[in-house]
Amino acid sequence: MAGAEPVAPADPNQRAEVTIRLRPRKGGAKAVRDAVAAASKLPRERKYLTREEFEKRRGADPADLKQVDEFARNHNLTIVYTNVAARTVRLNGTIADLTNAFNVKLEQFQVDDVRYRGRTGKVSVPAAVGDVVEAVYGLDNRPVAKPHFRVLGPEPLPEGVVGEPMPPGAEPRNAPNGSFKVPELGALYGFPSGLDGRGQCIALIELNDTDASGNPTGTGYKLSDIETFFSGLGIPVPNVVSIGVDGGANVPGFSDADGEVVLDIQVAGALAPGAQIAVYFAPNTTAGFIDAINTALHDTVHKPSIISISWGGPEDGSPQQYLDGMEQAFQDAATLGVTVCCASGDNGSADMDPSNWDRKPHCDFPASSPFVLGCGGTKLLGSGNKITSEVVWNEGARGGATGGGVSNLFSKPSYQSKAGVPQSPKKKAGRGVPDVAGDADPQTGYQVLLNGQAAVFGGTSAVAPLWAGLLARINQRLKSKGGNAAGFLNPLLYGSLLNSGVLSDITSGNNDVTGTLKGLYKSGKGWDACTGLGSPNGTKLLKALGG
Repeated sequence: MAGAEPVAPADPNQRAEVTIRLRPRKGGAKAVRDAVAAASKLPRERKYLTREEFEKRRGADPADLKQVDEFARNHNLTIVYTNVAARTVRLNGTIADLTNAFNVKLEQFQVDDVRYRGRTGKVSVPAAVGDVVEAVYGLDNRPVAKPHFRVLGPEPLPEGVVGEPMPPGAEPRNAPNGSFKVPELGALYGFPSGLDGRGQCIALIELNDTDASGNPTGTGYKLSDIETFFSGLGIPVPNVVSIGVDGGANVPGFSDADGEVVLDIQVAGALAPGAQIAVYFAPNTTAGFIDAINTALHDTVHKPSIISISWGGPEDGSPQQYLDGMEQAFQDAATLGVTVCCASGDNGSADMDPSNWDRKPHCDFPASSPFVLGCGGTKLLGSGNKITSEVVWNEGARGGATGGGVSNLFSKPSYQSKAGVPQSPKKKAGRGVPDVAGDADPQTGYQVLLNGQAAVFGGTSAVAPLWAGLLARINQRLKSKGGNAAGFLNPLLYGSLLNSGVLSDITSGNNDVTGTLKGLYKSGKGWDACTGLGSPNGTKLLKALGG
């Protein structure tokens, strides 16, 4: 991490776990190419692989798994679990054994109040498994992502930061403070009626705070909050299940990130109360984040059709193995027909907290992956069931702004070839973020319940589950007609559905949160790096997708 210094050697007797990713079976890459090629077609015209078919075609080869077994045995490592479909094997061993197995130096590093285990030296494996192993995650356990939510309330402006104070109050609309009950937002965005997501599963990815040994110390939700929230709305409590990954767990009451979990569940559940909500908890590390997504993706019990991710951080400076591992998972999602919705960040085109910003624009990852639906934020005003105003969310350094920009790391995908994406900050043809948008300004935010107290939340964290709830309704109808789930949507949104009215173009505002980036980026007609192609008209989108 930037500014980190080694402070102590890693304890050689401490036990830790790592995840290794194996190559896919021969011919497995064709499944991804076929999925991408078919993504410009309507869902009913596509052919997704079932999870069982995927494992046979793109999963790990049994012969490769045997070689990994031998590698583990020779290095005194214990196999914790094997996920054939995700091509991953989880290994447990002492720091001394892991250091020997992968030929790295492990130390304790410190930056500000963050202490973590990190490595120096290239990761290597014996020649016998050199062609088999593609990546190793977990040798370092630095935190890799932050939740993208904002709470309505007085917050001091950081010393020395350029920006406007948060306005004293939003204009009265559906509530005196300008906020909305979650179902009101569904009505404003024209979510199709008569549908509740029944038969679908929405996966929520949540990351735990951990101690020095990797044990979860925070991040979770209280069932009492969920029950009281839905009772207050007069909506049946959705079926919410918690799933631990890599030792992750539902640990409420000890982390500010509890607000993220509650926001995700309550937004997705209020908009698709008939859907099952599967919450995957994992440590906030490279291995934990990747393993959580893979676990959700290849879950043959709950079978999510949408994954919602409200965590992220600046892509620049991210370890390449982390980027590659996430990208592999998102490509697999496209192959399986699973839509991945990712929040685009809450610090505007800077994508960093203004107090430690490097004065450059950044894109937020994983929203910058070409295989996810990047979700940006707006400021929405409504009266009854009508939108009276919708502009780019930007309340300055204190109030936050929608993330968005052009990736320095991911090339411009073919579906954005005609979108008018400008060059990246490094003068490359990069992936433009976001793709779509929705209400995110805390000044016009979502009424939620946390620790028994009513609160108003915003942030692009709310937009990812909002879109997940919409897609659960859409998938319910598409499946009831004998068709496929919506799956990877981006090529359709930029292609045949462009200018069809399924998205409302946002043409006012910018996301230069600090006021020092010369207005990067401005909204305008068509795609822009603030709100993408716009906010949803759910009923029109359902019809356009064949429902």
